[in-house]
Amino acid sequence: MTKDGFVALVAEQGAMTKADASRAIDAFCGAVTAAMERGGNVKLTGFGSFERRERGKRQGRNIQTGEALTIAASEVVRFSAGVKLKRSSTWVWETRKSDVG
Repeated sequence: MTKDGFVALVAEQGAMTKADASRAIDAFCGAVTAAMERGGNVKLTGFGSFERRERGKRQGRNIQTGEALTIAASEVVRFSAGVKLKRSSTWVWETRKSDVG
């Protein structure tokens, strides 16, 4: 789903205009980003959580030359789905799986 499609869905389900839905989505994304930049985690009960994680340095390979190289340590953001989201995703997956075969 694209952002435009998501905005339309939020507008429909929230009984608001697309402009208001777009501002709400932008505000949500901005707030999550700001919290992550400050080093915090964002937990939305039932939906999921955004967590900062450290990734240690590791060995890799240059695909073109095959030369070994060290990939520097970095911080990444990880999203973990909450119980309600997992249950709805499982339902959708099981429904699609039964439709396909």
